[in-house]
Amino acid sequence: MYIETIMMWEGINQRKFPRVNYKCLIKVSREDSEEVIDTYTENIGGGGICVVLDKDFGLFTSVDLELYIDDDRAPVTCTGSIVWVVKKHPATDSEPVTYDTGIEFSDLGEEDRSRIEGLVQRLLQSKT
Repeated sequence: MYIETIMMWEGINQRKFPRVNYKCLIKVSREDSEEVIDTYTENIGGGGICVVLDKDFGLFTSVDLELYIDDDRAPVTCTGSIVWVVKKHPATDSEPVTYDTGIEFSDLGEEDRSRIEGLVQRLLQSKT
């Protein structure tokens, strides 16, 4: 399942890889743990992703990723490194604290990088 938003993500930093807002299922786990968090991407590019997690894994933590982009193929699997974390404070006491988390792909294969870059390009072209 995925939901796409056709918008170029406009972060503060200029990026080597363009990103688009794109929501798809991702499974994130620390390399030293069996706990798996199912969540959704906020944005995606050939170099990494942004996800919202319900816990802070910590900067520079290595994580295993399974990314389910909507192309009727096996999920993209790779490792990544957490490069930034922003704690989001809830609007009310009944809402949980969450963490916007930037993950840079570490060992993304060329075929999977091409799949992601192709997705980004298609979304950017459909915006125009």
